[in-house]
Amino acid sequence: MAIWFRRSKDITIHFKKYNLGLLGFFTQNFKSSSFFHQFGNSSTSPTSFNGNFRIPKYILFPNSPPLFSFRRFESVEAEKQIDSEDQEHDKQALDFPGGRVTFTSHLRFLSESPEKRIHCYRILDDNGQPILGSNFRQVSKEVAVKMYNHMVTLQILDTIFYEAQRQGRISFYVTTNGEEAINIASAAALTMDDIIFPQYREPGVLLWRGFTLQEFANQCFGNKSDYGKGRQMPIHYGSKKLNYFTVSSTIATQLPQAVGAAYSLKMDKKNACAVTYFGDGGTSEGDFHAALNFAAVTEAPVIFICRNNGWAISTPTSEQFRSDGVVVKGQAYGIRSIRVDGNDTLAIYSAVCEAREMAIREHRPVLIEALTYRVGHHSTSDDSTKYRSANEIEHWKMARDPVTRYRKWIGKKGWWTDNEETELRSNVRKEIMQAIQVAEKVEKPPLMDLFTDVYDCPPPNLCEQEGLLRETVKKHPQDYPTDVPV
Repeated sequence: MAIWFRRSKDITIHFKKYNLGLLGFFTQNFKSSSFFHQFGNSSTSPTSFNGNFRIPKYILFPNSPPLFSFRRFESVEAEKQIDSEDQEHDKQALDFPGGRVTFTSHLRFLSESPEKRIHCYRILDDNGQPILGSNFRQVSKEVAVKMYNHMVTLQILDTIFYEAQRQGRISFYVTTNGEEAINIASAAALTMDDIIFPQYREPGVLLWRGFTLQEFANQCFGNKSDYGKGRQMPIHYGSKKLNYFTVSSTIATQLPQAVGAAYSLKMDKKNACAVTYFGDGGTSEGDFHAALNFAAVTEAPVIFICRNNGWAISTPTSEQFRSDGVVVKGQAYGIRSIRVDGNDTLAIYSAVCEAREMAIREHRPVLIEALTYRVGHHSTSDDSTKYRSANEIEHWKMARDPVTRYRKWIGKKGWWTDNEETELRSNVRKEIMQAIQVAEKVEKPPLMDLFTDVYDCPPPNLCEQEGLLRETVKKHPQDYPTDVPV
């Protein structure tokens, strides 16, 4: 029992480092103990979180039950004895690859999870008010307004293209509803030299970099102006000019690719990093684990941004993993990591700015877990009400919407008005509708484009397939679209 109730050195060091008072942790009976008088603070004193901002303890631990009890410290003599034994063991160690390992004679397993979940970095509360004492990257009026403009544009773009799919005008679509802050704020924190490896829910990053509404429409309608020549499904965007690798439907394959690109940037001594995005479901793929280990060992300047939106299509995170989310996985691989409120535009911007500087300056990978929520269906092929409640969706849509929260902040600073809001939404809607009308009228790519851009000289079997396809189209023209040049 003495071992079980011994005081943890790590916890004590943590309390000292962050000035965490223990009043909220102890029972009323323990308040008069000497330990409390030695370490305790008043219940209203601020608590430092991660060195970024300070918030009252009653926000961090509202109505929380005591994590420690008087009984935990009842055997002081036994505890001193164990501490003395540990100090003695510290003198005995093994020089092992990776570092010096000290010995202990006490049989203790690492806990499967920490007693407390990792904190979440946040700047704005749900009402768009900065948390008192918060420390974040300052944003100029110009950048702040531009970010809001793009968040609104992305929101409207999703709404109209989703409706276009429902009308049968395009075959497929994926929205970013509820995740606009991650898209735009992270993009604003990067430079054009940084290489982007997206999943499929990051069109806002491309929008920020200058991809036009017409280019979005051309890709979704798969016309002759589509850079992919109509070979990809809608929303599989890509732009060599904007350093944005083409979206791939297969989950997590972009992660090890991003690490390789980052290592190349490091070797060439470029002042840039690679950035890759993925969902919580992607962490169940082997590519995720391979990429993190690869990045840590090579010390590649890459930023992993996980959009933990709670659902991998219909699979909740509770069925994805038993760890404390994704952030702890980075630490397990030796990667500096942080958990951020993904619906807080300023928090995402600050975290990515810091992560980018860290990755380039220190030659290290960084993992960012952004807690958010996928308000829309997984895609137009999904009905999310089959596996989650409408009330849950509505709560996140109304009470925790990132666009509304950020709108309140710029409004309170006097940087945005209701008239500007009305004008912006009206203009963006008109531009998107115009882009769709143009995209629909552009000719489709020719049939021959199905067989180009892979081989310098097409092999005989590919030439044979092309010939067979042309013959089939001529024999059964009614079964093939008439707007595709043969």
